[in-house]
Amino acid sequence: MKFTLSWLTDHLVTKASLDEILGFMGKAGLEVEHVTDPKKALAPFTVCKVLEADPHPQADKLRVCKVETIDGIKQIVCGAPNARAGMTAIYAPLGTWIPGLNMALDKKPRAIRGVESHGMMCSSRELETGDDHDGIIDLSGDYTIGMPAAEALGATDAVIDFEVTPNRPDWLGVQGIARDLAAAGAGRFLRNDAKKVPGNGDCPIEIKLEAPEACPMFAGALCAASPMVRPRTGCRRA
Repeated sequence: MKFTLSWLTDHLVTKASLDEILGFMGKAGLEVEHVTDPKKALAPFTVCKVLEADPHPQADKLRVCKVETIDGIKQIVCGAPNARAGMTAIYAPLGTWIPGLNMALDKKPRAIRGVESHGMMCSSRELETGDDHDGIIDLSGDYTIGMPAAEALGATDAVIDFEVTPNRPDWLGVQGIARDLAAAGAGRFLRNDAKKVPGNGDCPIEIKLEAPEACPMFAGALCAASPMVRPRTGCRRA
């Protein structure tokens, strides 16, 4: 079962951090299997601005870029076809682990065809925030230099994956998870029951129960938009 923290807050009023929520889950008996936290994964990456993008003197497909970053003005050699002056991109400093490439940048400037490069500008695939690898991320809008990449890309919601045991079907819904977390002290439970939809007529389908003792109640609803149903529909008990 997977859920996000933002989804959880639809059913739980809490100020608990992600780590605190995980602690409360353990207290409630919810065994966490995996957590994907984009804020943590993208922590080293920040917004940058390309000031200049000149042709590489030794390679036609490369650009030597002058980039304004959180670390100051940096020279970065870039092979992306969309690299250009004036664009807003995502900067990775030296030594950064690039998840989509499964590798880390060198901790010291690296010479690419004779020109030093002090970091990298990344594509969405390299950050594992998308599938595009044809060019570096090109942000449109008003962004400040040094803004966290997770915030700029809207990738701030952690995903928690946990095991649902056969005796706890109530954990298959976020409301059930929130109820147990509230009981464990994580916050205040918010009831978010399904809204009742009043019927506006009798159901055109006859319901017969062969074993009423096994099914004391039957309820249902029919959509008036369905071509199989007359406009006035509703539901009733049998």
